[in-house]
Amino acid sequence: MTARVDHAVTSGTFSLDGQTFDVDNNVWVVGDDTECVVLDAPHDVAAIRRAVGDRRVVAILATHAHDDHVRVAPELAKVTGAPILLHPDDRVLWDLVHPGLAPDGELSDGQEITVGDTVLRVLHTPGHSPGACSFHAPSLGAVFTGDTLFAGGPGATGRSYSDFATIVESIRTRLLTLPADTVVHTGHGDDTTIGAEAPHLQEWLTRGH
Repeated sequence: MTARVDHAVTSGTFSLDGQTFDVDNNVWVVGDDTECVVLDAPHDVAAIRRAVGDRRVVAILATHAHDDHVRVAPELAKVTGAPILLHPDDRVLWDLVHPGLAPDGELSDGQEITVGDTVLRVLHTPGHSPGACSFHAPSLGAVFTGDTLFAGGPGATGRSYSDFATIVESIRTRLLTLPADTVVHTGHGDDTTIGAEAPHLQEWLTRGH
């Protein structure tokens, strides 16, 4: 069956360090006509289920554990029967959102998750958060970067558990090394490509964010 990427946008809030912001989040659904994985579960289970359709959800993959990326993950897991997978370094953030409720499994660098005929390779890309992960799908010519890399530069690093030098190193060594035509599907906003972002690395370093 033909692999495909489906997309939904959900709206809600992001809260950390005593501040709350309105946000729109991308949800990416990768798979074929029979099964899929869901990347992030932000605000709206119904919207995610519409993107999934009648397919079996193999797993719910968290790019990181900020509340605007995992808020409805337990509810989505309950209605789909799919496990929630999160890098263990982000457990501190997960516990702020879902105290007393553990994810179902862990993500690790280099891990491969197969859905249909598509393999997603886990890239540990810390900086926006300690356990932030990107998911590279070579057969689709795509990488799903969560809040690590956006059109225009790195994700935010001004809040707790984030670090600018770390995110830039993650982008430089783990993402900009991918083929230039790789499409970057982000956690918020528009797509970009590795080739479009790579020339701007020094600009990001100079501006410091």
